[in-house]
Amino acid sequence: MKNQLETTESAMEFLAEKNNSYAAIWTDEAVAFITELHLKFDSQRKLLLTQREQQQILFDKGVMPAFPTETKLVREDTWTAGAIPKDLLDRRVEITGPVDRKMIINALNSGAKTFMADFEDSTSPTWTNLMSGQVNLIDAVNKTISLTDEIKNKTYQLNENIATLIVRPRGLHLTEKHVLVEGQVVSASLVDFGLYVFHNHKKLLENGTAPYFYIPKLEHYLEARWWNSVIEFTQNYLRIPQGTIKVTVLIETITASFQLDEIIFELKNHIVGLNCGRWDYIFSYIKKFHKHPSFLVPDRDQVNMTSPFMKAYSNLVIQRCHKRGIHAIGGMAAQIPIKNNDEANAIAFAKVKADKEREVRNGHDGTWVAHPDLVSLAKEVFDAGMPTPNQIHIARPHLTITEQDLLEVPNGTITEEGVRKNINVGVLYLASWLNGQGAAAIHNLMEDAATAEISRSQLWQWLYNKVVLDNGKQLNLAYYHKLALDEFSKIKKELGEENYEKRWFPLAEKVLERLVVTLDFENFLTIPCYKYL
Repeated sequence: MKNQLETTESAMEFLAEKNNSYAAIWTDEAVAFITELHLKFDSQRKLLLTQREQQQILFDKGVMPAFPTETKLVREDTWTAGAIPKDLLDRRVEITGPVDRKMIINALNSGAKTFMADFEDSTSPTWTNLMSGQVNLIDAVNKTISLTDEIKNKTYQLNENIATLIVRPRGLHLTEKHVLVEGQVVSASLVDFGLYVFHNHKKLLENGTAPYFYIPKLEHYLEARWWNSVIEFTQNYLRIPQGTIKVTVLIETITASFQLDEIIFELKNHIVGLNCGRWDYIFSYIKKFHKHPSFLVPDRDQVNMTSPFMKAYSNLVIQRCHKRGIHAIGGMAAQIPIKNNDEANAIAFAKVKADKEREVRNGHDGTWVAHPDLVSLAKEVFDAGMPTPNQIHIARPHLTITEQDLLEVPNGTITEEGVRKNINVGVLYLASWLNGQGAAAIHNLMEDAATAEISRSQLWQWLYNKVVLDNGKQLNLAYYHKLALDEFSKIKKELGEENYEKRWFPLAEKVLERLVVTLDFENFLTIPCYKYL
């Protein structure tokens, strides 16, 4: 039902019920600010998205990414980025998760140096999730956040020492369908970024910190320039000094890895680091070259940070960050603790340890974990390998990473087991997302939209290119449907018919079918799914 908040700003309209439940979020002043952001920056955002589509047409024709010729001087010059705030100098362990109340409290208390509160891949963007998330963050910044679990008879509240808070807004490709300005939907990036910074900048500065953000899914340095303009405008609007807002950019697209210096340069007064968003990066590699049979990616489990193209990208991020005086943060270990199975749990923790040892040895300044129980393990590894707050002082001037290194196709096999697992993970995650849960524990891994994207995009790529599996069978439509029905039946048998229906699986089946068998590749699974929330 269409309704409108009591506000003097008639340009903004709301298409969600019970908006007055969030009157403290959508104040007249906040509405005016978000309206200004939309009117000033949304048309340029749409142009940037059009440029992505034009670039994809070139990729489909066989044009490959390359280091831009027009920015050669930016790459070769000796400039550095601005200063890093004191509370971001040491980022050896970062924990991430959605913006629900319990997660925020536990993450801030986890012992990690920073917590990335995520409006993006680990949050299903229901209106309630998003707006409650903003309320939760205001309470966290004011250190009044608490939660009582009546069933467990337990109260959650903040410790005296907590992690530094960083917020990730949704990406440029997403809109917030519940908010219109002059009849046009507003950018999800601007809503998430704008509401958090507007409501919290004063208190953050009083607390001796500042508004810090993770910027996701950039594909071009012009998109970094857009974000820099948004940040500069915001600082002027809120009358805080330029350079107050700090950002870390996730390098999670194959195109961004060819423009690292350029992205840092565009944000150099605000940027403090780059992060290797490994799961989205694998997805991007598949997506950008999805029509090319010479770029087939093997089973998801066979692609990791030791794969040549992943290793090259990680090393290049470290080199360029340290040259520019900023952090190079490592990637997410998706493993989570396995209850009631000590042997399996030990194997999972050993994988995490090996991953973190590789990162600190290569020169990363910190790493990501998805579960509080993994913080101490990651911290021990980085404490042993990095006695200083970071490794920015360690340059790697003689390292050479070529365009070919970044594009090298990973070796491996494509198996029926890999197809089945992708179907299974895909439908399990989609059902969770449609049910309002953006982070889901599946097969002892923490899955979010990024990891689910790998599963469904691989299925599309393998089916479109008619791959022959290691069992000698070609993956055609009939074979795929046979495997899909088999996997759906297994899940239904395990959950029971009633639970299968209640938990959105029939819809998840239909969505996965559309994502995998439709001839036109869908850029993000969240876009067609969003209409169902």
